[in-house]
Amino acid sequence: MAKVLLGFMGAGKSTIARGLDPDFVDMDAMLEERLGMSIARFFEEKGEAAFRQVEEEVLADLLKTDQVISTGGGIVISPRNRDLLKENSDNIYLKADFETLYQRISADKDNQRPLFLNNSKEDLAAIFDERQAWYEEVANKIVDVSSLSPEEIIEELR
Repeated sequence: MAKVLLGFMGAGKSTIARGLDPDFVDMDAMLEERLGMSIARFFEEKGEAAFRQVEEEVLADLLKTDQVISTGGGIVISPRNRDLLKENSDNIYLKADFETLYQRISADKDNQRPLFLNNSKEDLAAIFDERQAWYEEVANKIVDVSSLSPEEIIEELR
């Protein structure tokens, strides 16, 4: 069974996944490889519905593995993805309050996320609020990462 890390952007999914298993799967990177372009560009050219379809196919395949998976923050938007995730028994929601996440995202100049760049802080807070219930719906374990270092989180998950 796959170990799936869930959470809003800035929660540390990729960092924690890398610490748990250097050969982890970065789902966004895998999607971009499959799409042959960036997720942002695919969204612009083909739309969100087309993207969510490919995302669903990739998720279904990955859940059949024993890998550590870092998901994109929007994985829970699709009801089908939530259904797939509910069938997996090792989904970990890396939870933090919005202000903590916003500060992390703002400070991360190496990874400028389109959702962050194209929305106001208020819009991002609304997206966060909507997704939070979905993360909790599919999670088997919730770890509050607001005040923990990556090393402490990794230790707790081992």
